[in-house]
Amino acid sequence: LSLGGDATTYLDFRFLAYALPGIPAREHFDSANLVARLNLPNMAYAPEDKLEVYAHAMRGLTTLEPDPERRLKYLDFIDIYAALDENERIVYRQRYPEEVAEMTRFAERFMEKGREEGREEGIGQGEARVLLHLLTLKFGSVPESVRSRVESADAETLLRWSEQVLSADRVEDVVGTGRTSQDDPNASPRT
Repeated sequence: LSLGGDATTYLDFRFLAYALPGIPAREHFDSANLVARLNLPNMAYAPEDKLEVYAHAMRGLTTLEPDPERRLKYLDFIDIYAALDENERIVYRQRYPEEVAEMTRFAERFMEKGREEGREEGIGQGEARVLLHLLTLKFGSVPESVRSRVESADAETLLRWSEQVLSADRVEDVVGTGRTSQDDPNASPRT
């Protein structure tokens, strides 16, 4: 692909083309190239080697890709192109228990991380909700700008603001929406 005019080329793109179905998968079983390992199911192999190809692709994924998000994405890639049926999955689990155990451990860690992030997000939402309730009880209606700031604040900020509710005279003194006591001569100083 080459883009430009008569005088200059501003984009010149070249790519390598490989016909994956013509490349023997077995030659890349131990490759340190993640792309080659993920594409093993797209390469040439005998039907009886399908589970071995899948196992080497999975091994490549677990040994070459440290990022959990990418592992999950690439796991789907391998599964789609390997297209194991249920019987093949059963045989795979019997023949390759180490790979199955590794992916199971990964899935459990990834799900636990997701649960932990969900818990933290839920706690943060709960803290924001409590602060908004306190602000409403003390000051009445809470402006939308304050509500947005509270809902997007991190846990430390929410904790600090919650402490400030006790001594504040105005909602702006709690969340610091831009006006300070110096701007308003009638405002009491913050403690």
